[in-house]
Formats: sequence, structure tokens, C-alpha cells
Amino acid sequence: MKDSELKSRQDLAAAYRLADHFGFSEGIDNHLTLSLPEEDDKYLLIPYGLHWSEVKASSLLVVDGEGKKISGKGYAEPSAFLIHGEVHAASSKNKCVMHTHMESALAITMQDKGRLLMADQNACRFYSNINYLDEYEGLVLNKQAANPIGKAMIEADILFLANHGVIVTGNTVFEAWESLYYLEKACRAQILSMSMGNKLKIINGQIAKKVSDQVKEESKSDSANAYRHFEALKRILINNGGEDYLE
Repeated sequence: MKDSELKSRQDLAAAYRLADHFGFSEGIDNHLTLSLPEEDDKYLLIPYGLHWSEVKASSLLVVDGEGKKISGKGYAEPSAFLIHGEVHAASSKNKCVMHTHMESALAITMQDKGRLLMADQNACRFYSNINYLDEYEGLVLNKQAANPIGKAMIEADILFLANHGVIVTGNTVFEAWESLYYLEKACRAQILSMSMGNKLKIINGQIAKKVSDQVKEESKSDSANAYRHFEALKRILINNGGEDYLE
């Protein structure tokens, strides 16, 4: 195995463990996927039935663009890659795809035309980078149902699926993780503030765009917060006895 593949496996395994730690998982459902380095037609996928808290680097299957298993131990559940395959194929920027039903983001999707409002700094980082599908049409069990999801993520990195959950993408695991983490925090803050019964103070579009641009510019620097944040969280996993994710 190439060092680059091992690193990809370890990062995705860490993301699964961390997502469970922060309460973003739901049973054995949902998925985080990653295209293999220099092999954009092959992807890492969790085997069906494995809990996110159990994932190790060696646990992950390699599947093709149809979600069919190429290598690894375990079952590649047929519907698992329907959403992810469409999103990966929609744009070369979608190297890492994270689909969850995390509670606060889900709560926003349960509102009639629910939107993440530009009412706090964390929300502003996603300004003009979110798309919404406002009609729930049942479980995604075929390509016809998955196709609108892929189309919605050609340019956007965040997608809210009505009455269902969210999808977050990134060029790397740590970039996708950073968005997933701060998206849930922004959604949670919005719900908490709305529960107080007062009108939200919305940040004007010019300032929201400024914040978004600042975050994007910072992400290009040697001190990129997303990378350093993810590395710090991986150290926490190890310090808490979860170093087996590396295996």
C-alpha cells in the first residue's frame, strides 16, 4: 500500500471516530467517503454494519464509482454509494464527501424552506456556498433519486436535504471535517437563538461575504486552521486511547 493511501485511510478513519465523538453519527447509517490519491475513480467507504466508533484505517473498503467492492473485508451496501457516487462525480473538488443526519442541521431541514441564516460568524463562512433541495422524496434508492443531489453540488460545498440531513464536501478530509464541524455549530447556535423568541440580527451580505473570503484566504496559508484543528483532534483521539484508528 502506498504511503498516500495509508494516510488517506487514517484521516478518514479519524473523521469517522471524531464524528461519532461529537454526536454526528446515527446508528450504522450515513457515510463519509474519500477518493483515493491519484485514483479519482476509486473511493474509500465504510463496510456496512460497522459502527463509526469502530472504524480503523484497515476497515475501509475500496469501491468503484458504482459502489462495487474492489477490495477489503465486509459488505459494500448497494445503496450506500448512490448519494456519494453522484456527488463525487459532480465535481473534481468533491474528493471527500460527508453525509450525516446531525441533529441541529437536520432540525433546520425540517423547517419549511429552512435556511442557515447569516446570523453568526460561523454561518458566514458558508456564505454563497450552500445549496438547498426543498422537497423530500423518500429514501435515495436509485440513481434517478440521487441525480438531483449531484447536480446541486456541482458548485456548492454544502447541501441541505429537506427533512433528511446535510452533505458537506472538501478537497481533503480535514477541509470537509472543518465545514461539517462549524456547520453544526452554526445550526445549533441559530436554533438556540431562535428559541429565545427574539428576532435574529442578520449580518448584511457584504460583511458575510467578507468573512467568507477571509476564511477562504486563511485556508491557503501555512497556518491553515482546518489542518491544525484536525491534527489537534487526532491527537485527542490518541491521548484518549483511540490510537487503534491508525491500524
